[in-house]
Order: sequence, then structure tokens, then C-alpha cells
Amino acid sequence: MSNQPLKNDLLLRALLREPTSRTPVWVMRQAGRYLPEYRELRARAGSFINLMSTPELACEVTLQPVKRFPLDAAILFSDILTIPAAMGLGLHFVEGEGPNFEHPVRDAAAVGKLGVPDPDMELRYVLDAVRLIRAELAGRVPLIGFAGSPWTLACYMVEGGASKEFARIKGMLYAEPACLHQLLELLTRSIILYLNAQIAAGAQAVMLFDTWGGVLTGSAYREFSLRYMQAVISQLQRESQGRKVPVILFTKGGSVWLESMAESGADALGIDWTLELGDARRRVNGKVALQGNMDPAALFASPERIREEVQNVLHSYGKGAGHVFNLGHGITPGVKPEHAAAMIAAVHELSPAFHK
Repeated sequence: MSNQPLKNDLLLRALLREPTSRTPVWVMRQAGRYLPEYRELRARAGSFINLMSTPELACEVTLQPVKRFPLDAAILFSDILTIPAAMGLGLHFVEGEGPNFEHPVRDAAAVGKLGVPDPDMELRYVLDAVRLIRAELAGRVPLIGFAGSPWTLACYMVEGGASKEFARIKGMLYAEPACLHQLLELLTRSIILYLNAQIAAGAQAVMLFDTWGGVLTGSAYREFSLRYMQAVISQLQRESQGRKVPVILFTKGGSVWLESMAESGADALGIDWTLELGDARRRVNGKVALQGNMDPAALFASPERIREEVQNVLHSYGKGAGHVFNLGHGITPGVKPEHAAAMIAAVHELSPAFHK
């Protein structure tokens, strides 16, 4: 792990609601298909799995957006499905379809065969990438590590891939809740070990992606998603190299449960674009920082229009600490890099006025 002092700690301070001179900015999926240099490296790597599981390549991808744009954080280039892959479920990616598992987990017998992966063995490639990235960053900006939430990983494992109806996992939830709880407990233990290993390797903040929490009813969200994320957060190593390691929790489509999420133990909540940031700020009442939440589709507009949207988001949050500028979800592959640059430049230009 690099011990070089952090030259830019805006992100870490904002996540802990400490004063900053301007609003820090990073972008979900900032290392990805919208960048020509990513597409070129992905073609050279031969496959997405090869790209993410080769530490040197994962490091190169992670650094691409940080070299191109004045961002305030790097986020580890990896995938939320590394844990299920390490459980031997046969992860592969189908062009145009996304992730698929050869051995989906659909009953108690299948759940009973699963073990908790050892991060230093089955997931060592991720930790090697974290160490390499920290060394290459040399204190330029902090590195964010991440994992999928227990519920989100379970969705992919039970469905066997992406889903629109979530019929299999919801069928298990209603018909065999004990089986689903057993799977979620196993995933919770796996995620705690995995994120703590990322922190030990050098991740300076971590994020839990609860991509599919928003498909649940309120009571099911609390029982099958939020409860397990709280368990993860409560067991995380919260300090490294003499500094607090902030935790960001993001449930896509979760704005209806914001108050419950603010009690999760997370330092910050990711907000999607369906909620006004000012409303979110009032509802969490100073308990957590907020990250977000420009609509990713705004990046298809002109740079002038993008600047207006940045101003709208900043104005919605208002003055004071505790805001990290981001999109409300991952950047869309078809976005022009210069439009992402326009957004980042607008945050740099317009946000200092909100911190005086």
C-alpha cells in the first residue's frame, strides 16, 4: 500500500461532512465504455473478465479517467459479481446480455454447497489491483473500493443473470424466506471479508451498490436488503493509515426509504436522479452526506445545457458541507468524453460559491 500523503482529500472530507473549498466530483462507471482508451484496452484484453482479473489491466483502466479529467477520486475497476464468481458459479459475460451464471443458486441444496471465498486466495487479483492502483496514484486522489449488496448479489445468483421481473428471487423470498436468509447471511460474511481486505490493501473509501433494492416492497427492503447492508457496515474496518474510511450506501430506486437508510451506519448515501437533492437533504437532517444526483441522460445535451444542470443540482443541495457531485447512476456508454469534461469543469467553476 502506498503511504504517500493524499494531495487531494476533498472526497473524504465531504463524505464525512467536513468543510471543503468546493464540491468534489467523481462519476459512477467513470472507467468504462464511453472512453476510447477503455474500448481500445478492452479489445486488447480479449474479454471483460480478463480485463478485470488482470491487476495491471484493471489498474490501467482505473487510472484512465483520472488522467483524462480533474476528478476527485479513482474507483477500482472491477465488477460487483466477483464474490459469486469466486464461489464457483461460472460467471461469464454474454455480448448484449450482460452477466450470466452457469450454476445459478435456486434451492436450499445449492445454497448449502456455497462457501465464503477467501479474499487473499480466490479474490487476490482484486487486492493486487488495489495495491497497484494506490502505488500508481501516488496520493493524487483517494481510491474507492466497492462491493455489491447482499440482496443485489443474490438477485444475480438466483436469477442466473440480469432480470426484468425478478420472478425467481422473489419467488424464493415469498415461498422459501429461510433459504434466502441463509444465502444473504453467507453473502454478508463474504462482503465483510472482501471489503475489509480492500481497505487493508489500500481502499480509502468503500461503496455498497444495492442496484436492485428498489424492486422490493418497503417491508421486504428492510428485511432482505437494508438489514444485511447494516450488518456489513457494522463490521467494516473504519480506519486505515490514521484516517477514517467513509462508507457510501447506494440503493437505486431507494429514495422512498431514505430515512431508514440514513440510520444504516453509512457515512453517505448515493441518491438517484428521481429525488430532488434538497428534499433528500431535509429528510436525512444532517445525519449523512449525500452523493449525486444529476440524471446521466443530461450528458447527451450540449455543454451549455450540462452546465445549467450542474448548477441546478448544486443549487438543490444548497450551501455547506456534505455533498459529493455525481450522476444518479452510472455514466451511459454513448456519452461523448467532452460532455463528461464539461460537467466536471462546471462543478469546479460553480461549486466554490456554495462553500463560502
